[in-house]
Amino acid sequence: MTVRLYDYFRSSACYRVRIALNLKNIIYETVPTNIVKGAQREPDFVDKNPQGLVPMLEIDGLKLTQSLAIIDYLDAKHPEPPLMPRDAAARSHVLAMALVIACDIHPLNNLRVLRHLDDALGIAQERRDDWYRHWVTEGFAALEAMAAGAGAFLSGTTPGVADICLIPQMYNARRLAVDLTPYPTLVRIDAGACTLPAFKAAHPDAVAP
Repeated sequence: MTVRLYDYFRSSACYRVRIALNLKNIIYETVPTNIVKGAQREPDFVDKNPQGLVPMLEIDGLKLTQSLAIIDYLDAKHPEPPLMPRDAAARSHVLAMALVIACDIHPLNNLRVLRHLDDALGIAQERRDDWYRHWVTEGFAALEAMAAGAGAFLSGTTPGVADICLIPQMYNARRLAVDLTPYPTLVRIDAGACTLPAFKAAHPDAVAP
């Protein structure tokens, strides 16, 4: 059965799932879903995913949504290489770092929030960019402290869920000209991860339409 990822190349959440699929060596095809043009709100898509968001992954006869839930499913069904530590304390710490990005930074800066700031509140582009940078820098400051003593990756000796969340957010931070100087650990881990084939193949530049 074909694995299909409903994908937008610049979506952080989609980027996470592409990395996870690549790390698990799962062959998949993409269904480009241009969220800028509103493809995620088309009736055919909403019938599949009532939330009307990407990513959505069709796999094993299921339609999976929400990037971390998808990653958790992939890790449960395809346990090698593991994306979460098996030790309870390490697992909790790694998940906390992932959630700093997935719950505290990203939701405040995704496309529909930025559009609401524009369309409903009339906030100018320059101020929206300041909004974006504020939440990234606040989250990254906490994450840098949480990553103290990290080895090659946030998730341990091999990349895992925290790194899968970090790398797309670093990409977005650079697009919005966030000063990354205060976050040397995050910069180092990003640089190392981005040399790996699974991360390189998932990069927006590699999958852009």
